[in-house]
Amino acid sequence: MKIKILEEKCNGCGVCVESCPFGAIEVVDKKARIKENCNFCGVCVDICPKNAILLEEGEVARKDLSVYKGVWVFAENRRGKLAKVSFELLGEGRKLATSLGESLSAVLFGSQTESNSRELLKRGADSVYAVDEPGLENFQDDVYVGLLTALVNQYKPEILLIPATCQGRSFAPRVAARVHTGLTADCTGLAINPKTKLLEQTRPTFGGNLLATIICENYRPQMSTVRPKTFEEAEIYSSIQGKIIKIPFPKDLGESRVDLLEIIENKEENIDLADSEIIVSGGRGLGEAKNFSLISDLARVLGGVVGSSRAAVDAGWIPYAHQVGQTGKTVRPRIYIACGISGAIQHLAGMQTSDTIIAINKDADAPIFKVANYGIVGDLFEVVPALIKRFS
Repeated sequence: MKIKILEEKCNGCGVCVESCPFGAIEVVDKKARIKENCNFCGVCVDICPKNAILLEEGEVARKDLSVYKGVWVFAENRRGKLAKVSFELLGEGRKLATSLGESLSAVLFGSQTESNSRELLKRGADSVYAVDEPGLENFQDDVYVGLLTALVNQYKPEILLIPATCQGRSFAPRVAARVHTGLTADCTGLAINPKTKLLEQTRPTFGGNLLATIICENYRPQMSTVRPKTFEEAEIYSSIQGKIIKIPFPKDLGESRVDLLEIIENKEENIDLADSEIIVSGGRGLGEAKNFSLISDLARVLGGVVGSSRAAVDAGWIPYAHQVGQTGKTVRPRIYIACGISGAIQHLAGMQTSDTIIAINKDADAPIFKVANYGIVGDLFEVVPALIKRFS
């Protein structure tokens, strides 16, 4: 696949330059030119007033797959602290690496990375590729894409796992496009096929009603984004056996098209839903927004946080940051209390691995009772106040 400029039609108007979301077009000598970071999205083709740009189909040159070795995990850190999902991916990455008889590595971008690099080694990484630069203290999409693309092209990992967080979902597809490989998003299962040695990547599809297993047979690396709380964290080892490989920040990486001016925290977005030990969730059965005060009171007396179903979020009763489920957050608390939640499969996908599930619903046939460890068939407006009184 390639973008072709018809020079006899192009007049260098610059409309395509302004429209390109990746900054991959420039005008030279009054003619448009496509740069190397083009990802063939086709926006310029549609916008060109002179029909001077064509998107041509073509097969990407086959890679020599034999040179791709090892399992890589992208270790996400937020303001200098490693996200727990990084340890979850290391735990699963170790299983994959063992099945292949290959090494497990972590990739870390940040400022003052020494401490985090050593923590990743304690979690079982054989090596850590660390890029230490003050400007990497906060996530920057363009910079992360350029850095990870360069590392993949240089070191050629066979498998690359990235957290399916806001960060990972933002830059992983762009990396896959630049290195000409596929990407399976939001995986909930990973395994090595014993015969083919290919990575089998399982993810929900058709609204969570089916599970699809996807392979990437002809291109490398085999890339997946993985939802947090899908796998167990890697164990902590008493001694460090691996090594830290310090990668100098490339001076020719290019500038980010976005300047980070300020970080404004949203308290709702910062609720620790995914890592909470106790979650009390409310659903459509609450009837209206003000009744979430009951859920908040029960969560408070139990020392937990408030969750919700998608129905409650869609109704505008509670912000999206509280949503549990396939299109929300995946959680694995010690105790999950579902109040007035019927148990649609999309919601179950985000909480059914909780240690103990307690369901409160007046419908005895609600699907939530099929996954619950304990069920209370009753009116939540009677049951929840009784629980608040009991635990206050």
